[in-house]
Amino acid sequence: MYSEKVMDHFNNPRNVGEIENASGIGTVGNAKCGDIMRMYLEIDDAGVIQDVKFKTFGCGAAVATSSMATELVKGKTVEEALKVTNKAVMEALDGLPPVKVHCSLLAEEAIHAALWDYAEKNHLVIDGLQKPVNDIAEKEEDAGEDY
Repeated sequence: MYSEKVMDHFNNPRNVGEIENASGIGTVGNAKCGDIMRMYLEIDDAGVIQDVKFKTFGCGAAVATSSMATELVKGKTVEEALKVTNKAVMEALDGLPPVKVHCSLLAEEAIHAALWDYAEKNHLVIDGLQKPVNDIAEKEEDAGEDY
């Protein structure tokens, strides 16, 4: 059912925790399943993500997607991190069961929420960054089968 990579990131999650005085913090949830994900970013003056941590309350797939998402954005510029999609997270984990795809959407939205917070704190406009939703269930309904 789950790939070896999903199981590895669930059993040995990377970058768990909090960053004190983080450059950006994003929290998103899914009211339908109860998952909550919080992402912390430490971004340097050049706009590079130096550190990233997460805290997730949810199922194994939510933990695994959080962990993989942190791996995908660490060391990247803000612009590169913005391009990390739920599909990229799923591909990096060698796939997710269809009923768990929403977990990857949660990870993408948590990254965007943390970037939004960073932009707001620093009075920046990041091309392509839109105000995140608090509940991804809203986005799932809008996206239909395409998410």
